[in-house]
Amino acid sequence: MTSPRPTTRVVLVDDQQMVRAGFRMVIDSQPDLEVVGEAGDGGAAVELLRRTAADVVLMDIRMPGTDGIEATRQVTALPEPPRVVVLTTFDLDEYVVAAIGAGASGFLLKDAAPEEMLAAVRTVHAGDSVIAASSTRRLLQHVAPMLRGGAAAAPGRPEPALAELTPRETEVLVQMAYGASNTEIARGLFVSEATVKTHVGRVLAKTGSRDRVQAVVLAFRSGLVHPGDLLRDAAH
Repeated sequence: MTSPRPTTRVVLVDDQQMVRAGFRMVIDSQPDLEVVGEAGDGGAAVELLRRTAADVVLMDIRMPGTDGIEATRQVTALPEPPRVVVLTTFDLDEYVVAAIGAGASGFLLKDAAPEEMLAAVRTVHAGDSVIAASSTRRLLQHVAPMLRGGAAAAPGRPEPALAELTPRETEVLVQMAYGASNTEIARGLFVSEATVKTHVGRVLAKTGSRDRVQAVVLAFRSGLVHPGDLLRDAAH
């Protein structure tokens, strides 16, 4: 007899009760997902998550009081932080960029279809990105000045965490920065998808990254990936 599949615990943070009710109805309809808490603002969300174990937080950005950006920063600093997906009505606005910088694992448009929202929760819980390849490029192009402003490693002195990576792991990280999926990376490197998953896991472990998005931010901050590279790649 097989043991039951673990349930992914979700917390909803939005100042609109009807939005939370709609998300809860969709999430609780799934056998592998469960809403374990709700909050109407960022401050209440942080307090809730200090005493409630959760795997994924769907976090609205624009809320009265403590906004989603500051709440994300505080939540991701908790001892055993959940992964945060920020909710927005605008694709890649400056608030989303700030939230990614604060530690969010991705973003989701509020008007996304229910299937997309469910897929986002499952994907980010698995440690993968919920940002599509094209959006990843635009996000990094937009966030570049913020990340590189005085934080880039000096020439010839790479980020210590990246220096621990093997050449193949570095290659995988660069492909992650382009927004490539494990399947796409495997195809490009002529290896199995299982091998890519192993490399990704080692990249995350060696860089101390919670997920793919945070590893990519680190690579971009260190200068391993440049905006021009993404622009040239997108043009082909």
